Formats: sequence, C-alpha cells, structure tokens
Amino acid sequence: MKSSEELAIGELAERFGLETHVLRHWESMGLLAPARRAGGQRAYGRGDLERVALILMGKEAGFTLGELRVLLSAADPMDHRDLLRHHVQELERRISRALAAKELVEHALACPHSFAECEHAREQIAGRIPEILEK
Repeated sequence: MKSSEELAIGELAERFGLETHVLRHWESMGLLAPARRAGGQRAYGRGDLERVALILMGKEAGFTLGELRVLLSAADPMDHRDLLRHHVQELERRISRALAAKELVEHALACPHSFAECEHAREQIAGRIPEILEK
C-alpha cells in the first residue's frame, strides 16, 4: 500500500479478516477515526492499518477494548503503568491456571486409571467441591 492510497471499510476489513461491523464498533468506541471521503465514506490510510494491527495485538494480549482505548488515547502508553502492571498480574494468573490445566490433562493422558480410581483425579475433584457455608 502506497502512503497516498486509501482503503474503503470493506477492503480494510478483508485485509485483516474482520467483519465491517467490527471496524464500525471500534470507531464508535474511539479506537479508530478514519478520514471521510466526499459522501461520508470512510477512508482508511496507512496509519489506520497500523492502528488496526495494534488493536489486534492488544486483543491477543488480553486487553479489553476499553483498556485499549485508554492506552491508545495516550501520547505514550507508558503513561498508564498501573494498567499495564495490573494486566501483567492478570496474565500471570491466567498462565498459572493454564499450566495447572495442562498438567491435569497430561496426567489424564498418562494415568492408566479412570477418574474414579485415580487418586490424583479424586483430589482434584474434591478440591473443586465447595464447602457448605455456616448460617
């Protein structure tokens, strides 16, 4: 894409494998602000392509659209270190849960016993049953 070229919303959506309503939603949330052609049609330039790529990267990293709006509205995303630190903590919690799930599945694959007979599985199941709360 040459720097002077502009894309219509359908072209941009197709390029990223998105539906056009996604781009409109991002625009309504303040994440995108495309230029307008005569007649009001959206015109996306190189900066918009980079912005969409950045939004997708942020979503892959687990940020919500609201968090991305905050981060991308700042001149420097590092102005929001608290948000970034909180997100790192949340990612660490998710990684921990994913690793525990992976270990459970790996154990199930290697264990010759059924869930009813496997002591490890029985411990995991018992650990998920909530205690009765005293009234």
